[in-house]
Amino acid sequence: MSTRSAVLEWGRERLRVGRWRSDSRTAILSPAGESALLSRSFIERCLKTLADEGYTSAVTAALSRTEQAPFLAAGFYEHERLRLLSHDLRRAPVVRDAPLRRALDHDHPAVLAVDAASFSPFWQLDEWSLREAIEATPSTLFKVAVDGADQVVGYAIAGRTQRRGYLQRLAVHPDCQRLGLGAALVADSLRWMRRRGVERVVVNTQMGNEAARRLYVRLGFREERDSLAVLRYDLP
Repeated sequence: MSTRSAVLEWGRERLRVGRWRSDSRTAILSPAGESALLSRSFIERCLKTLADEGYTSAVTAALSRTEQAPFLAAGFYEHERLRLLSHDLRRAPVVRDAPLRRALDHDHPAVLAVDAASFSPFWQLDEWSLREAIEATPSTLFKVAVDGADQVVGYAIAGRTQRRGYLQRLAVHPDCQRLGLGAALVADSLRWMRRRGVERVVVNTQMGNEAARRLYVRLGFREERDSLAVLRYDLP
């Protein structure tokens, strides 16, 4: 196995590996593509490789209950539980218009500043993880909300894989919340996916983020019975 390609492999089992945001000593692990369900022994091999490369801890992407099982067996523990919500796109929400435009490369610093103001340090993006979110799906929509001076005050990243859609990230600067920008960004993303034949959109949010939950429910999302979890492992 080698982390040079950002993928750990053993037989048919594969894990994507990257640096967790701006923390160079924490790795993030996520199942790679349509690989077979991972085994405990494979995950233990991956942890040994990470330790040999100088990592001191590892976290997973948001995993379903089934995906969590081998990680828990290998010694991971729950770091944070996330709500999972879905939208069937039978009706696209109608909301008040807002000043939105496509994001450009030179918007990235402003987008990251909005992100830092909106999330706790653990969840904040850096340039690498922002690009990972943008490139996570074959087709992506990256929009920003701007003020009268064309300054970025919010953004959304949405993606689709065939008929499945994902609201990857949504943030509005705290000074500009309650102005309808978040609703406009979500509605714009849903319309984009609906026009491209997406049949179901999913989004996750932290359990304590009631403002986000209320927004999504108001726009037609329904909370799923099963939740997701980010798991953590502290390397020796």
